[in-house]
Amino acid sequence: MTARHQPPEHDASGVSASILPAGPHAAAQAARVLRAGGLVALPTETVYGLGADAACDLAVARIYEAKGRPSFNPLIAHVADLAAAQVHGVFNADALALARAFWPGPLTLVVPAAPGCAVSLLARAGLDTLALRVPDHPAAQEILRAFGGPVAAPSANRSGRVSPTQAAHVAADLADRIDLIVDAGACEVGVESTIVACLGAAARMLRPGGIARADIERALGRPLAADVVAGHQESGPLAPGMLASHYAPRARVRLDARSVAPDEAALDFAGALAQGEQGAQGEHAAQSLRLDLSPAGDLREAAAHLFDFLRRLDQPGVRAIAVAPIPRAGLGEAINDRLARAAAPRLEA
Repeated sequence: MTARHQPPEHDASGVSASILPAGPHAAAQAARVLRAGGLVALPTETVYGLGADAACDLAVARIYEAKGRPSFNPLIAHVADLAAAQVHGVFNADALALARAFWPGPLTLVVPAAPGCAVSLLARAGLDTLALRVPDHPAAQEILRAFGGPVAAPSANRSGRVSPTQAAHVAADLADRIDLIVDAGACEVGVESTIVACLGAAARMLRPGGIARADIERALGRPLAADVVAGHQESGPLAPGMLASHYAPRARVRLDARSVAPDEAALDFAGALAQGEQGAQGEHAAQSLRLDLSPAGDLREAAAHLFDFLRRLDQPGVRAIAVAPIPRAGLGEAINDRLARAAAPRLEA
């Protein structure tokens, strides 16, 4: 089976996207838009994805155009179940063990492309591998089954901006660039999927995410191989989300902050910066715009709030966002990874 090359029949360029509540009607409409080569923002348990027919080169190109995404950054193909994934990818013992343990769920597996792989080379960034995921969200599953094929779906935001965890976030970034937004409320996990490459003798983590490293290693029965530096090979990233500067608000992000300057907003965790403000001198100290990822210090709650709170703090007049220290255990690894990318020097176009 080869990738489809026909031009999209549907183009709502310059027209604000329709927004439909999740359900059978929205799923049927999403499938129609996808078949016509259009773009659909669909909810998953991690973040909202910007979906297109993964087998249609021109539909995939619309994703890159809408997001302003570098063409060398590959996309995740979403499918309904493991059987559908095995049509497109070759699963070794590690890949099968992880798929059976965590699918549907926030895990992406990078595997060799199967001979019958329908996912376009554009979506794979020219690689002979592909990234596959089975989402654990009823609306996403309903759309995938109504469509009946793989859906390429990076996060539904402009490239380099904060990932969307609510339909309103998608509309703010992409309403005039896409065709349909399916609204199912806030995403439960709130950070992207963990990406694991199963390409050789040992599986490796390419990106931390919604499933902790320890859980993956427990399912494998051994430690993961040493991580690939920045997830790159000579030709570019092996998987999505590997660019050094990513998930970036307009304001500069300052990590491991112990205090907050008057022209900074505060992204707190367990009240650490609030305590610092109470002890600070100066009339502006207590006036900082501040949101706490989790007053109780719950990393799952922090992950769910991360991208929404970064957006809410990224206000005019805010020079920087001061971020409290976040523990690195469990989901903290993924949270710190996203924050480090948000704080990285910006790549010039």
